[in-house]
This record gives sequence, C-alpha cells and structure tokens, in this order.
Amino acid sequence: MDWLRGEIDRLFEDFGRPASSIFSFGNRSPAAPVPAVELVDDDKAYRLTAELPGLSEQDIAVSIADGVLDISGEKKEESERKDKGYLYSERRYGSFHRQVSLPSDVDQNGITAQFKDGILTVTLAKDENVPARSRKIEIGKA
Repeated sequence: MDWLRGEIDRLFEDFGRPASSIFSFGNRSPAAPVPAVELVDDDKAYRLTAELPGLSEQDIAVSIADGVLDISGEKKEESERKDKGYLYSERRYGSFHRQVSLPSDVDQNGITAQFKDGILTVTLAKDENVPARSRKIEIGKA
C-alpha cells in the first residue's frame, strides 16, 4: 500500500511539469544537465575538456575563483517557419553550470581556453615552484 501511495504522490508532484521523453530513465531530477568533462595530467600542464555541442564561444563563460574552475553557458534557440498558411514556432532554452576543483599546483595566471567543434579545451599550466603534495608513507611492523 505504501508503494502505491508513493506512486500516486509522485504522479501529482509531476503534474504540470514538462513531459519527459520516453528515453528518460532513472531518477528524474529538476536540476539542469551538466556537460561531461575530462581532466588529463600532462607533464607541464593539465588539460580539461568539456563537451558542449550546439554552443558557440559566445554562449560559454569560464572563470576561476579560490581554486575552482567554473564553466557555465546558456543556449537560446528560436525557429519560425510558415507552411501552407500555418506558422510553426519553436523556442528552446537551456543553461548549465559546472564547477571543477583544481589541483593545488595549477598556475592561475597560466590558464587558457579554446573552443572548437563543440569541445571546450582549458589548459591549466602547472606551477613548478609548488612542492609535491603527495608522498609515500612507509609502513612499519608493530
């Protein structure tokens, strides 16, 4: 009975929300989608890539504060066409916000960003004057 009550409550909570696709699986969340990112460690720098299909560099903002890289953007798309006396008008809006904590040896003045073919690449230069923050700890016998 509790399961049925929960399903009915969920049905009424979802009423009025935009319809979801039949391809929407799993947990439904009202949170905005976030882009996939990958952080790779090269010898002299880190390279962060983010997939942002359908956006242009004017739609994206990249900033850094307190060791956190912030990537955000917004897409606004409107289309209108007339066909046989009918007017078709569509509007799509969406925004995202992604924050990534940076390694402690990043030189904040040596950060650059490039955007090409829907891929944002942020190069994070390493500060070679920062001592290593990790070390191996020997384990002794008790």
